[in-house]
Formats: sequence, C-alpha cells, structure tokens
Amino acid sequence: MLKELNRHKALYVLTLPAMLLLLVFSYFPMAGIIIAFKDFNLSTGIFQSSWANPIYENFQYFFTSSSWVRVTRNTILLNLLFIAVGTIVNVGLAIMFNEIRSVWFKRLSQSLTLLPYFISWIVVGVFAYNLLSYEHGMVNETMAGWGMDKVDWYSKPEAWPILIAIIFIWKSVGYNSIIYLATLMGIDNTLYESARIDGATKIQQIRYITLPLLRPTVVVLTLLAVGHIMNSDFGMFYALVGDNSQLYSTVDVIDTFVFRSLRGSGDMGMAAAANFYQSVLAFALVYFCNRIARKYESDSALF
Repeated sequence: MLKELNRHKALYVLTLPAMLLLLVFSYFPMAGIIIAFKDFNLSTGIFQSSWANPIYENFQYFFTSSSWVRVTRNTILLNLLFIAVGTIVNVGLAIMFNEIRSVWFKRLSQSLTLLPYFISWIVVGVFAYNLLSYEHGMVNETMAGWGMDKVDWYSKPEAWPILIAIIFIWKSVGYNSIIYLATLMGIDNTLYESARIDGATKIQQIRYITLPLLRPTVVVLTLLAVGHIMNSDFGMFYALVGDNSQLYSTVDVIDTFVFRSLRGSGDMGMAAAANFYQSVLAFALVYFCNRIARKYESDSALF
C-alpha cells in the first residue's frame, strides 16, 4: 500500500481537497444523527442533551401524522418522474447536440439551454407565477384571448406533478446533458464510418451505436440520482408551491413537510428523525437498484 501511495502520490495530493470537503460536509455531520434519538436542548448541545423517553419518541410525531404516507409517496413518485423523463430528455438533447455540425449554432444552443441552470429557484418561482396566475398570468391571458376559460392552476393539485416536471427539466436539462454529451464525444468515429459504409441510416446509427454505448453512463447517473430520491429539492418545491395547502395532496414532499413542522414547533429531534428515515429509505433504494444494475450491467454498478 505504501508503494502504491508513493508511486501515485501526485494523484492522491490532487484528490486531497475533495476528500477533506467530503469529510467536513458529509461524514462529520453524520454524528448529528443522534439528535433523532434525543430530547435535544440547544443550551446543552447535541451530546449533552438527554436521550428521548421512549427512544423512538421523535419518530412518533412523523409516523403518527396522517401526512407521512402522502409525503413519502409524493417524494418517491415525483423524483421517479424527474429521473425517468429527465433521462430521456437529457439523452435526446445530448444526441441532438452531437449531431449538429455547425459549430457556432451548437455553441449558441448549448449556452441557451445551460442558462436556466444558473437562475435561482426564487426567480423561477416568480416566472412560474407570472405564467400561471389566474388574474394576469400569461397562460390564462392567452387562453382567454383564444376564447377559452381561464384555469386557476394554483388550486388544481392534479396538474402540478406535470408542471413541476416541466419546470425542473427546463431548468436542469442543459446542465445534465453535458455528461452525456461528453460520453458521445468520446465514441470512436470509425464506428459511425463503418456503419455508414454498410448503409446504416442516421437513426440506425443512433439505435445500434450511440444508445448502447451511452447505456453504462445512463445506469451510473440513474443510480446516483436514486441516491437522492428521498431528498427533494426543497428550494424548488417551496419556491413554486410555498404554503399553498390546496396543492399538498400531490406536491408536498418530506422536506417541505419537515420545514413547516420545524417552523411551527421548533422540534429539532423530530426534524432529525424524519431525515434519518429519508436516509435509511434512500440507502435501501440505492442498494436494491444497484443489485438490479449489477445483474444486467455489472460494469456500471456502483458497488
């Protein structure tokens, strides 16, 4: 092991800052998970606070609530929707960029699709409100101009899973397609030349060359996305939905539920218990999906 470290010491030095950041922001804070099992008191701190009695007391608030099934279901289903639709759109956009031959048009298109990623969710929430507002929203004004009835989007919970998915993909597709595009640029061009000589059409080249070579990347990124499936983007949901209780049935997730509960009660133990529940369920999902990936695409499995 020492010989290995000495031989590649330059590479290990380069990874040192990333490892330190991982330790400081990901591993050291894991000690705080004991708050889920304590009667946390801010004045005494994490380790001096007394243990909850019973030990599962903080979990009772979450699991005895009538909302825990709803927010768990919404968290999983919405994130699965984001992963499924997002992967299809990201791969499709990457393939489109890869097929563009005009350099200036490719750069312009990539810049325009990447721009929304850097816009704050608060600003996106304002955009969404000005589009969907019942009184003066652009969508309703356009519908009224076409002789159609206006729709109060902020009182229609059944429409919001699709609306949030559209907004999420619009904001993230440019950034998320970069990795797929990098994979496509690494494909040996002689494969396409051979296919063209054999008479393969562009669609056939994509089907039999591009997509199979993209599959390992798709599997890895999907597994990584599954790891975050229980941790919804709080900024996105709160900026778009806020405290609109009419939409809770379809877009209220664990993060927003815990935020409202913490804001109302100030109970850190309950919030930590909900976070612990998220982490355990996320680990189970990753382990299950990784076993499936290892069975069908062993080289792309995470472990």
